[in-house]
Amino acid sequence: MSQLPRLSGRELVKVLVKVGFLPKRQHGSHIILRREEPWCQAVIPDHKELDRGTLRAILRQTEVSVLQLNQLLRENS
Repeated sequence: MSQLPRLSGRELVKVLVKVGFLPKRQHGSHIILRREEPWCQAVIPDHKELDRGTLRAILRQTEVSVLQLNQLLRENS
């Protein structure tokens, strides 16, 4: 199993935009992203570093694997 990276909320938003999510709005320190097909909405905390459990829950909700996340991060570097 791949290693779960340490990410900020904004770094995760950049990755999710690459897989089809669009920022809809920001409410306080939370960024709301939405994807139309298949429909999914994700709330990303705008923190300097996301907790591992929070990151894993967001990945599960958005159907992005840890392996896919790591590949997208490598492409960005």
